[in-house]
Amino acid sequence: MSINKETVKISYSSIICTEHTRIEGDVTIGLKNVIHPTAKIIAECGPIIIGDYNLIEENVCIINKTPGITMMIGNHNVFEVGANIQTPQIGDHNVMESKCNVESSTRITNGCVIGAMCNINYDEILPENTVIYGSKCERRLQHEKPSVQLSQIEFLGKILPNYQRIEKPNYRLPSTNIQSPTT
Repeated sequence: MSINKETVKISYSSIICTEHTRIEGDVTIGLKNVIHPTAKIIAECGPIIIGDYNLIEENVCIINKTPGITMMIGNHNVFEVGANIQTPQIGDHNVMESKCNVESSTRITNGCVIGAMCNINYDEILPENTVIYGSKCERRLQHEKPSVQLSQIEFLGKILPNYQRIEKPNYRLPSTNIQSPTT
């Protein structure tokens, strides 16, 4: 476990499994996030702010390598096993599937899905509801945003403390920042 309690702010009700997890630098973690063992969140060149109700699975690597830029991750996002994320902007309701790679030149808006093993290094802002999929990283637009993972986050919040060592919260967000679970 490597979590610097002086620079990492963990909000009330987030579940951070500490087994082989690295969280370093100026990192703020919002409400009701679940971070699995072996995840890495590293604010190397600038701060990272993670919103609410995000699910970060095993071996996910989120690194801010963009000097002078705050990496902003919105609400209700899912980062599946082994995803590698360097983009400084991720909106709400996105899914980063297993072993995808999103470089710092791409910005993710809302409702996007980056498919398993897709490598995204476009200098662009992805339009809302974009799906990138397949071995050739083809793209299409979906009509609806990916489903919210609230039930999974609630379940993991109850079960993980029975089997994992959990980092205690050390930060309470001002009440004006609390958002509804359905937004």
